[in-house]
Amino acid sequence: MLYNLEEIGDYMKNNKLKIYVIGIVLTITDFIVKFIIDNNMKLNESIIIIPKFFKLYYLRNDGAAFSSFSGMKYLLIAISVIVFIYLIKYINKNDIKNKLEIISLGLILGGLFGNLIDRILYGEVIDYLSFTFFEYSFAVFNIADIGITVGVILFIINVLKNNN
Repeated sequence: MLYNLEEIGDYMKNNKLKIYVIGIVLTITDFIVKFIIDNNMKLNESIIIIPKFFKLYYLRNDGAAFSSFSGMKYLLIAISVIVFIYLIKYINKNDIKNKLEIISLGLILGGLFGNLIDRILYGEVIDYLSFTFFEYSFAVFNIADIGITVGVILFIINVLKNNN
């Protein structure tokens, strides 16, 4: 099937499509990195990348952020599905024109879906990014977590900016 470049350009102007593309790219990136980690490292193995700052540390988390709700797999899957459906409805219902909102929603959607895939496939989330700042080790996280966190922050900034 051949496409007219003008038709493709018109299609890409659709902001909702942009949100979904961002989400899909983030989900695929997250999945590929988790696949590489899972197939090349042993559970609880770490690889120092930058001494005293950054290492890959393969963990599995059956809870949410900071291991909260540990052991509540089905509740976390249910919450993720509900939020995912709500986001899809929000995106499809609203006329989204703001670039910050487009990016934030795409990141949240992709991150949410990336971790949801893990919960469904493994019953837990694969985490692997470990940072230490001034002797303080942060919780180990993944690319999906970054998408969710950055997406939520950008969404809040957008809401505050547009309500002033």
